Order: sequence, then structure tokens, then C-alpha cells
Amino acid sequence: LIDLLMDVDARMLMPARVRIALACCLMCGAVHTGSDIAILGVHRKPPFIEHERVSKVCEVPLAIAACPTAAIKPAKVDDMKTVAVRNERC
Repeated sequence: LIDLLMDVDARMLMPARVRIALACCLMCGAVHTGSDIAILGVHRKPPFIEHERVSKVCEVPLAIAACPTAAIKPAKVDDMKTVAVRNERC
């Protein structure tokens, strides 16, 4: 998608500057604010979890609270705090 848009932008085919927003399904309320084109991604399969990275890159309680279907639950793998996904709720 970005390759197509870069080609259009490089040839200056748009009448003015265009703002594009890209977000996942959890950001659906804010993706349209301040942008001319909003692209909203939708998960089609349950996410794959890299347990060794979870505690390093996110706060587990916030990740659990952000799930709109309550599919994410806390878990422990090899004494690491991580999350697990209830696939039937995704």
C-alpha cells in the first residue's frame, strides 16, 4: 500500500497534502482523528506470543486491559510474567 501511495505522492497527483493513519483494531477510536485516510487493521488469527519479549516490551496489566474481548489473561512461562490468549475469544 505504501509503495502505491509513494508513487502517487512522488508524481504530485494529489491536490494537497494527504494525512494517512494506520492502526490496529484496538486503536479504532483514534485512527480517524487528524487524518484524511484511515486504514484500520483487523486480526484474522490469534496472535503469536513471544514470551521472552513480553515482559521487556510491554506492561502485562495494560496489555490485558487493552483487549476488548477479554481474550488475554496473565500467565507464567519459565518463571517469566507473560500473557496467554484464549483463542475462542479472539
